[in-house]
Amino acid sequence: MKVLCFGSLNIDYVYSVDQFVRKGETISSNSLEVFAGGKGLNQSIALGKAGASVFHAGIIGEDGAFLKEMLGDAGVDTRFVEVSSDIRTGNAIIQRDCKGENGIILYGGSNYAVTKEMADKVFSLFEAGDYLLVQNEINEIPYIVEKAYEKEMKVVLNPSPFNEKIFQIDLAHVDCFILNEIEAQQMINDWADKNTIITMLREKYPKAEFVLTLGEKGSVYFRKEGIVEQKAHRVKTVDTTAAGDTFTGYYIAGLLQGMAIEESLGMAAKASAIAVSRKGASRSIPFKEEVLRFEE
Repeated sequence: MKVLCFGSLNIDYVYSVDQFVRKGETISSNSLEVFAGGKGLNQSIALGKAGASVFHAGIIGEDGAFLKEMLGDAGVDTRFVEVSSDIRTGNAIIQRDCKGENGIILYGGSNYAVTKEMADKVFSLFEAGDYLLVQNEINEIPYIVEKAYEKEMKVVLNPSPFNEKIFQIDLAHVDCFILNEIEAQQMINDWADKNTIITMLREKYPKAEFVLTLGEKGSVYFRKEGIVEQKAHRVKTVDTTAAGDTFTGYYIAGLLQGMAIEESLGMAAKASAIAVSRKGASRSIPFKEEVLRFEE
């Protein structure tokens, strides 16, 4: 089976600060670093480093050529990464504080130049049983999900960043949601606790599977019947930027490689623990060999 990650490609500008800037405030950063990023790129790199057969589809500007190279170095097929001469690559302005937490401002750029015609071309390579992974950092997501559904692909949605556009997607056609606690609360429009979230999402989307990530509290897989909990591994946190993307990529890769839910969650937890112990987004994502050697 193949997985198509139809998603964003960004250039990340990371400013290290003592604390996040507040309204009306001007602060100085301690440093500026430039990384490859975007949830789509990060998740594709995680899939590639985990050993999955992954194809990335998306658009970059001429300033983003190095992003395509990084995908290839991670084992990602980049034949569907287009280069536009008319628009800059999407980018992110990231504040990273002394505790390793981050705040992010996104500029869509070329990520919002996707067309239906491009999607049609991409899906010609895929068939029933393959996976589609999408986030919420590109345009035409409702159309992309419908194309995958028509082909009987397994649709995985990471509804991040969460906004009203999520509800423009036919969510009944999503087979698996991978989301954090805040995104789950936004989906049910209720600032509920974990158990209430699980109950409400089961009722609202009875055909879907869910992976709810809870940061240092681990993660929970659930569907209408059945639940699996996974603990988080304790490591020194340096940068959380790509932790969720690493988890997502490794979890899906595990399923594609025939692992049980429990084993896939375990691999994902180890991979994300390694990622948060390093600076940067995509470059913090480990290869599978390192994950297999991981010990808390």
